[in-house]
Amino acid sequence: MKGTLRMLRILQWTMLGSILLYVVIGEVLGTGGRPADPSLSYVFSTASVAIVGVIFVVRRTLVLRSAETLATRPDDALTLRHWKSGYIATYALCEALALFGLIQRFLGFTLQRSLLYYVGGFALLLFFGPREPVRTGAAAQIPPPPTGGSDN
Repeated sequence: MKGTLRMLRILQWTMLGSILLYVVIGEVLGTGGRPADPSLSYVFSTASVAIVGVIFVVRRTLVLRSAETLATRPDDALTLRHWKSGYIATYALCEALALFGLIQRFLGFTLQRSLLYYVGGFALLLFFGPREPVRTGAAAQIPPPPTGGSDN
């Protein structure tokens, strides 16, 4: 569990750094001369809303459910893989939001337009940092299952 948590934190911080790199790349290599098609803005906005929705679904179905199980059974390998996969999928989707900003810069959008996607991806990635599953509420009052052995 500790190794997985550490790996996810490293991945999160690496992806946060890559978003900052996208901003720099977009400013250095982005095309500022040609105007962008304004209808593309609606496409990116719609796709972004859909991605944010998927982020919350992935978190609810993979991360939060797996965290509940891991709080009581931290050595469950399958649940740990689901938990880890949920975080990785969440981070990939947050990164996709930031990539929308970079794509917009290459298509000729202004920094102000692209900044919304950079900041959105960065903020979600920062907000959804990996947390060690803990027993809360009713689950905290239920004793953990026996680890085996005899009661003799």
